[in-house]
Amino acid sequence: MAISVFDLFKIGIGPSSSHTVGPMRAAHDFVQALRARDLLERVARIEIHLHGSLSSTGKGHGTDRATIMGLMGESPESIDPAIVSPCIEELLESQTLLLDGHLAIPFVWARDLQWHDESLPYHPNAMTLVAHGHADELYRNVFYSVGGGFVVDQGQVDRDELDSDTTALPYEFNSAAELLALCRLHDLRISELMMENEKAWRDESEIRAGLWRIWEAMQDCVNQGFANEGILPGGLEVKRRAASLHRRLEAMEDDTSLITSTFSAMDWVNVFALAVNEENAAGGRMVTAPTNGAAGIIPAVLHYYMKFQQGACERNVVDFLLTAGAVGILCKKNASISGAEVGCQGEVGSACAMAAAGLTEVMGGSAAQVENAAEIGLEHNLGLTCDPVGGLVQVPCIERNAIASVKAINATQMALRGDGEHFISLDKAIRTMRDTGADMQEKYKETSKGGLAVNAIEC
Repeated sequence: MAISVFDLFKIGIGPSSSHTVGPMRAAHDFVQALRARDLLERVARIEIHLHGSLSSTGKGHGTDRATIMGLMGESPESIDPAIVSPCIEELLESQTLLLDGHLAIPFVWARDLQWHDESLPYHPNAMTLVAHGHADELYRNVFYSVGGGFVVDQGQVDRDELDSDTTALPYEFNSAAELLALCRLHDLRISELMMENEKAWRDESEIRAGLWRIWEAMQDCVNQGFANEGILPGGLEVKRRAASLHRRLEAMEDDTSLITSTFSAMDWVNVFALAVNEENAAGGRMVTAPTNGAAGIIPAVLHYYMKFQQGACERNVVDFLLTAGAVGILCKKNASISGAEVGCQGEVGSACAMAAAGLTEVMGGSAAQVENAAEIGLEHNLGLTCDPVGGLVQVPCIERNAIASVKAINATQMALRGDGEHFISLDKAIRTMRDTGADMQEKYKETSKGGLAVNAIEC
């Protein structure tokens, strides 16, 4: 299976890659399938069935709204987040859905959108879409949102065609051990090896421009987080903190005492992460990195480097994201980046490992030190549960990103002080994440039925 760095870093919409971005993409694909089969103009009614984790936390994650917008022809990459609420309000009032943006069909929310606690066998994030004509069923398909905005349908599952991209890469690797061996054999840094692999899809100038656009989207998300204040939607009454903390940090920048400057650097890391995840929780524009629930970690660490490292430049951004992507590929191939599948260790843990790897690369670390940093970042998130209070990507998700961002920087510091030799390999940590996820009870996997999600409620 060939995975591009652009598969892991995608511009999208909050609050969840698996519960918002994936369902919107699935619904959009469903409409395209109707058109391809010359069925679109015959559709008289659409049914949406949400299963398992998509049902358990779908309302808090906006799964219902995202699916509707996908049926309207919107895609996560291009949708303006500001149109979602007005479109949903209009639909609820008129009970009319504009399929593909133009075909008006009746849609009764309580009748045509159904929530099912039971999970389907392949993956806990499942949805069934059914198109009816005036007298018969025209087409149905089951989609699985497998994490990070990746979507597969039932046909791919049945045909065992999940590894849909079979692009031949010059330096194919399926483990960290293979990656390190390739770097040694060809005298390449991890970012250099990843660049050569990316050239299998596009030329270098396009790769660099694309990664720079990802970085610009990350910066825009942070700036939006600094600009917006108030209470986050959803009913928990969680107050945004990034804007006020940002103002305080700007006022403190003239204080040069050692302890204050050290605290200030970590405060900046915190505020970068908080800004991203508050925007994500509000349904704003952001970048999956590799998921929405963990979207603040890589931007926070990269912002930290770009702010405090003298001479930091565009090349560093590209090298950081390429190296982070290599670790994300390993996590996706050999375990999971889906909170509904392995808990938050698959989201925040993977993102922490990716950020630590990227930072170690641009700080001049060897390939072995990069692998060490990623292992440290992942190892100390093993067992982390996904237990969002109220099914919202707010508590503990927002602060969890800030903590993991600081953890990633510490992992880099520890790795750079060593020689790359260490006891537990990244491959073993990833396998442990997979096995721990398999053993983890379902209530700790993005269902809001265990952990903080239930203990936070006052009886």
